[in-house]
Amino acid sequence: MIALLRGQLLEKHPNRIIVNVGGVGYDVQVPLSTFYQAGEPGSEVTLRIHTHVREDQIALFGFATRLEQQLFERLIAVSGIGPKVALSVLSGIEPAEFVRAVMHADAARLTSIPGVGRKTAERITLELRDRLPAIEPSLAAAASEPSTPASGLRDDVMSALINLGYQRPAVEKAVDAAAKAAGGAEPPPFEDWLRQALRHLSR
Repeated sequence: MIALLRGQLLEKHPNRIIVNVGGVGYDVQVPLSTFYQAGEPGSEVTLRIHTHVREDQIALFGFATRLEQQLFERLIAVSGIGPKVALSVLSGIEPAEFVRAVMHADAARLTSIPGVGRKTAERITLELRDRLPAIEPSLAAAASEPSTPASGLRDDVMSALINLGYQRPAVEKAVDAAAKAAGGAEPPPFEDWLRQALRHLSR
């Protein structure tokens, strides 16, 4: 099993990155929280890896922090939640905020995440509430710190949000609202724009 990858970042997309390790390119699926922290293509990146093995494929899921990996592995242990939904959850809410939502049984916050309905939110809070205190408080605090943004365009932001499951009309309003809130003649950097649009969509 692959537990960690350290190498050169070749490509970076909101839901996946490609890492060159010794001449071998690894295609790794990542949540947005990890995407924000991955740096720019050409830089070195280190990812904690969860290797997901099925009869028909082997998939790699990468995380910038131990907390992200812990939450992912706890989520896929919840009945009815697979890796795709787990990534959507971590992409739709900051790790520390997710911990708070589960601890306070905040179903409304959880159901604002694409792919998470009322029953799924209830299962998450029921099955994870007693398991989350094992997560180190220092990691939860670190997860709430903002990440470094990178450049991008409006169409890229919209495409990323639509791929995460949001509907186009809502995406357009959120993207425009985020750009307006940023002010200035130039559009905001891609990741900052994406983050702000996600906040508008989760309200």
